[in-house]
Amino acid sequence: MTKLSVNINKLATLRNSRGGNVPDLVKSAKDIESFGAQGITIHPRPDERHIRYQDARDLKKIVTTEFNIEGNPIPKFIDLVLSVMPTQVTLVPDAEDAITSNAGWNTLKHKEFLVDVIQTFKDKGIRTSIFVDANAEMVKGAAKTETDRIELYTESFAKNFSKGKKTESIRPFVEAANVANDLGLGINAGHDLNLDNIKYFKDNIPNLLEVSIGHALICESLYLGLENVVNMYLHRLK
Repeated sequence: MTKLSVNINKLATLRNSRGGNVPDLVKSAKDIESFGAQGITIHPRPDERHIRYQDARDLKKIVTTEFNIEGNPIPKFIDLVLSVMPTQVTLVPDAEDAITSNAGWNTLKHKEFLVDVIQTFKDKGIRTSIFVDANAEMVKGAAKTETDRIELYTESFAKNFSKGKKTESIRPFVEAANVANDLGLGINAGHDLNLDNIKYFKDNIPNLLEVSIGHALICESLYLGLENVVNMYLHRLK
């Protein structure tokens, strides 16, 4: 079964919009795990506009499943990850003012930088993943950095899928996954995956280990309920 890691950034956005501690991220993470999710993901930005750095420290104390921290490996982020020691760190090349992640790494251009950062984390026993586009050359470049996994950036799949272009939407991701499997890289995926497209994606990507889903899952939960939605994803990922 492909594991489900729930990104709780949107819950932090809601909390921050009113101040105080509602919703409580620690309680929410505990509840999400109790509903069956196999991981909790956060993606702190430097301005802490949703997830705060202190949230990472607080969540580390209570997350009993996989704890995944995503972000651009600027010095402040690296220090946070090394102090928190999550299960996994996912490296994302997002600009400081980006609303959301919008591109994968150019693993050829940034190879030396990625090699150094990844080794820093691996020396501490933290599993590493690199956010990449569904591009065979970028996957090959990722393998040369000694990362443990890649996370396929799935926005283009989701857009084409929603237009009814199933075969077109999935083809580059299958090709990228086949390359990753040949090179011994673990495969994660995330961005714009939802209840409509997740089963098709999972069924077509060989050896998909994990998906990280936040925005869609929280939006769907407004209508269907958080516990129900988590279990709907788990059913589709079996």
